[in-house]
Amino acid sequence: MEQEEEEVVAAAAREDEDSQLIYRIERPVYNETLIQAQLLKRKEDTTTNCQKLAEKFQCSSEKAKAAALSFMPILSWLPSYPVKKYLFSDVVSGLSTGVVQLPQGTFAVISLMIGGVAVREAPDSMFMNINATGSNASDAINVELRDKSRVQVAVMVTTLAGLIQIVLGLLRFGFVAIYLTEPLVRGFTTAASMHVVISQLKYLLGVETQRYSGFLSAIYSVKAVLSRITSTNIATFLLGLGCIIFLYVIKVLNERFKKKLPIPIPGEIIVVIVSTGISYGLSLSKEYKVHVVGNIPTGLRPPAAPNISLLPNLVTDSFAIAIVGFSMDVSLAKIFALKHGYSVDGNQELIALGLCNFISSFFQTFAVTCSMSRSLVQESTGGKTQIAGLLASLLVLVVVVAVGFVFEPLPQTALAAIIMVNLIGMFKQFRDIPSLWRTSKIELAIWVIAFIASVLLGLDYGLLVAVTFAILTVIYRTQSPKTSILGHVANTGLYCDVDEYEEAAEYEGIKIFHSNSSVYFANSDLYVNSLKEKTGLNPEHLQAARKAQKKRKEKTNSNRLSPLKICAKYKDEAVTHDVLSQSHVAEDQKNGQFGDRHGDSEEAVFLEPFSTVHSIILDWTSATFIDSVGAKAIRQVIKEYAAVDVRVVIAGCNRNLLAELDTLKFFTKDLTTDFLFPTVHDAVLHCQHSNSHPSVAAVSDTT
Repeated sequence: MEQEEEEVVAAAAREDEDSQLIYRIERPVYNETLIQAQLLKRKEDTTTNCQKLAEKFQCSSEKAKAAALSFMPILSWLPSYPVKKYLFSDVVSGLSTGVVQLPQGTFAVISLMIGGVAVREAPDSMFMNINATGSNASDAINVELRDKSRVQVAVMVTTLAGLIQIVLGLLRFGFVAIYLTEPLVRGFTTAASMHVVISQLKYLLGVETQRYSGFLSAIYSVKAVLSRITSTNIATFLLGLGCIIFLYVIKVLNERFKKKLPIPIPGEIIVVIVSTGISYGLSLSKEYKVHVVGNIPTGLRPPAAPNISLLPNLVTDSFAIAIVGFSMDVSLAKIFALKHGYSVDGNQELIALGLCNFISSFFQTFAVTCSMSRSLVQESTGGKTQIAGLLASLLVLVVVVAVGFVFEPLPQTALAAIIMVNLIGMFKQFRDIPSLWRTSKIELAIWVIAFIASVLLGLDYGLLVAVTFAILTVIYRTQSPKTSILGHVANTGLYCDVDEYEEAAEYEGIKIFHSNSSVYFANSDLYVNSLKEKTGLNPEHLQAARKAQKKRKEKTNSNRLSPLKICAKYKDEAVTHDVLSQSHVAEDQKNGQFGDRHGDSEEAVFLEPFSTVHSIILDWTSATFIDSVGAKAIRQVIKEYAAVDVRVVIAGCNRNLLAELDTLKFFTKDLTTDFLFPTVHDAVLHCQHSNSHPSVAAVSDTT
């Protein structure tokens, strides 16, 4: 019975072995010299620069089609637009978004930035009415001429911002979007949501406050609203609160029953229609002083060229507005891209924004960027494609051209309620904080800095601070990398941190140093210091100890008879001279060096080694680049260890990094590619063999 059980166990073990993939290879130990000589040969590129240039600009139908689809993505998805699946949702979303868009500007920060430039370039003092009489200050200012001049300033800023964005897009400047990491974007957009909610408080409560911009504008705005809270319009507040409750309930129902409902309940459209009807029927504006949208100008201005004479004073401001507009656009686009699983092309966004601003500026329009509140309304009301945005734009156009009067009774508190409810999803991003605390403290710091800086300093300066901080974290990570000493896991070929894994064991006489960063000017000193600390071998200390030992031996020898005097005393006794000569050769040997226990002469003093380590392997599998400062530091540390009989070799150097070392003239007659190995295990086997055969190693290292 026991024999049968043993056979079953053995059979099961064989099955397990058969089911596992076996990685088995047998080859000689490679170094870089051998690889270049026997294994790898670079492909010869016979293509000339002229041929490359001609090929790049060669036109074909395929290239033309790809360029057209890249420049106008709508051509790729519109022909296959699923009408039955998406059309109704896009119509509802477009109408809801268009209604919310009617009474306000797109993005408060851009509005404030352009407004500040317009006031600076066309101040009231330039339009004083000399013939004005009376004490009314408004009579002393030519308001019509002032507003016309400020419109010209805004138009010129929009034109310049559009041109800058187009040029940056064509120059592929959209790559900067990669620095807008997910924690930064989520912290920034949460702060933007905070700004939007704060800006809507006065409409929800029906109070009038001053508009603030710049540093601490959010704090000042909240303070202003709270200082006027006693003058809250009760009718406005109750209407807004009722709209918020209704919209929130609708959102919950749409989310809970989205699989059963054929279409989402259009809560925003219902709120707009009902609140407009109530406002008109009960005359809320006249009877209860409820703020409504009011007069909506109709008609479009004929196209006209901007005032070029304003250009010199507006370049800097236009550049700042172009960058802030693009940053906000990409930040919000990344939020939706992550949520719905698509990618964002920063260059395409720049070109699209630039074209919108540049072309529309000839019709005296305002600089555009994405709107957080409207985008969230469009997404939450079921918008699927750009058809929803197109319908929202058409609705605004129709209202501006013909039917603006229909929405004049619409209460502003209802619009504030729509915006606030749709921002609830953005505030759920606060849940990122505990998650990031558990996973990455650095990313948590980016999120918090982006949020706090954007709330307190404004979105423009807050974004600048957040991006700068994110870049500094990259420098910090590379400047202070994690370092470790690696050990071999038996029978695996794996090398792991000996402080972290019990199975990892060091080879006798070999230290394998690993750093998870490249070596460059910012961290080269830290790299060398960590190497000396982790390995426990400091060449300077070893040299100093050897010098101290040498001095002690010299001092001891000076108190004894020198061998020369002994030879003079017994020069006639050949046998004694032979004994003295042989005594030098008969000393104990250790690691190929002679020890001295009997006070030999200065010429015969050889120091005993202070460390059992004979080789250090630098694991560069994580390194991606090196600069001249890093190369000099590595070359110097190799020389320092060589002076104390410790060999330093490099393992895991990728081909691009090797090319950089060649460019930096890293290799010399004394430091050849024999010191480079493709894997850590190659380096280990070489060091073990060289130490057991010192004469062979000497030949190998010098050839």
